[in-house]
Formats: sequence, C-alpha cells, structure tokens
Amino acid sequence: MTDYGHTLSFGLSLDPEVDRLGETMRLAAAADEYELDYLAVQDHAYQPGHLDAWTLITHLATRTRHVSFLTDVADLQLRPPAMLAKAAASLGVLAGGRTVLGVGGGAFADAIAGMGGKRRSGGEMVAYTEESLHVMRAALGGGGVRLLSEQHAIEGYAAGPVPPAPIPLWLGSQGPKMLGVTGRAADGWISPLNIYVPPGEVPAKQKIIDEAALAAGRDPLDIRRIYNVIGTIGDVRGGPGLAGNVRLWTDTLTGWAVELGFDTFIFWPVADHRVQFDVFAAEVVPAVRQRVGQIRGRR
Repeated sequence: MTDYGHTLSFGLSLDPEVDRLGETMRLAAAADEYELDYLAVQDHAYQPGHLDAWTLITHLATRTRHVSFLTDVADLQLRPPAMLAKAAASLGVLAGGRTVLGVGGGAFADAIAGMGGKRRSGGEMVAYTEESLHVMRAALGGGGVRLLSEQHAIEGYAAGPVPPAPIPLWLGSQGPKMLGVTGRAADGWISPLNIYVPPGEVPAKQKIIDEAALAAGRDPLDIRRIYNVIGTIGDVRGGPGLAGNVRLWTDTLTGWAVELGFDTFIFWPVADHRVQFDVFAAEVVPAVRQRVGQIRGRR
C-alpha cells in the first residue's frame, strides 16, 4: 500500500477542439463555480482542429477566478524550455499564480517534424527533456540561464518575470527512462490516461520514480502523482475507461489514492460532458475527499 499523503486535488480535462469552444467555455465557468482545483488542456498543436493550448488557457484565465490551469502536457519539442518558462511565468503573473506547468518529451515525432520541430526519440529525447526541466526551473526562479550542450544552446538568458508563487513542473512519462527523469528532476508525475497506464501497472512505475528520486538525494514524498482518468459516471453506456455509478467512482478513486499513491485526478468525460462533470464535481469529489480523510485519520 502506498499513500504519499498529499492533499487531494481534482481537475477537468478541456477539449481544445475549435468546434467545441462554446462547451469548453461553459465547462470552464462551471469548474470555477465549483472551485475545482485544475482545468487541464492537452497540447497537440499539429492537430488542425485544435486551438493552441497556451492561447486557450490565457483566454480562459481572464474569465475565471479560482481554478488553476495545467498543461497536460506541453510539448517540449515544439516549445523550447526557456520560452515555455517565460510563457508560464507570464501567465502566473497575469492569473495570480494559477499555473502548473505539465510538460512532456513529445511523443509524435512525425507530427512534430511536420511543424518544423526537431525529430528526437529514445535517449536523445530523454536527455533533452531532463535538461529542459533544469532550464525551466532556473528560468522560473529569475536570474541568468546558460546551457551549452548537445541538446541546448542557451547562451545567456536573463530570465523573468518571477511569478508570484512557485510554478510546479510536472512531467508526463510512461517508459522507465522518462520515469527516472521524473524522479530525479520533476515536481510531479503525470500518468497517461488509465486506459494506457492501467492501475495494475502503476506500482512498478511508482517504484522507478521513487528509486530515481532517492538516488538523486530527493524525498519521493515531495513528488506529486497525477492520474488522467477517462470514463463515464451514471447510466451513460459505452466508451472507454472507468464506468459506473457514483459509489463505484468513489470507491475506485479512493483506492487509487490510498493504495496506488495518486493525489490528483484529472477527469476526461466521454459523453454528455456537462452532465458528467456536474456529477463528478458535486458528488464524486467530496465523497472521495471524505473517504480518504477517514482512512488517513484511522492510520
């Protein structure tokens, strides 16, 4: 059993499809009213029907007051780390610190190259990602940033502005090498969707992160654990992922928190997005918070 003891948080994944902008705006407003923790936006800029993730997030930030924004995850191959840190710091200033920077190495090399990005894979992508995390951490703290390596040519960047609150760096990772990077250099692990990383595979991945953290002199307890969860709540039929009533969702997410070690759940509704979200925010979230609190209180 693994429970890292972090306060639970919950989020909603927003669809960046331009044709669904009206629904996305309404869902963002609802999440803000519920005072949900996060609104997450995926970053696949090479998709012609997708709005740019940072532009969409900035637009939504001006129309919300409480909820924070998470890139889930920003593509490091198309967004150089110093510039990405600049964008995140700027949004942190403009949105009162409501920013979490989720990043990934970039999984679709052909699409990335099609937009003019460098085609990286394997060890090269891992090295680029790890160095990028160090660049972003230094840049978000302000001051000078310089890195000349096989992967980066940053000759001297006077970083700023410094955001009003520290911006966490969460890394989306799945393979053992990138999980090792998570343990060594990231503030959190963003797991891919539960249909791609099923619960049975999670303990082994958590172990890789923890061992890498310890080897780097870090405390594994300092690393957040985020699960993207796709599914349906209630009587909606069909679709992938977790499907069932509020009790099943409550039992399942509670187990994933206290047994698998996740502290943050990002909900990806399959159908009837607003109806599904209302049930998630109004019923599932408070029930899971209560259950996990009771379990922790008995330990």
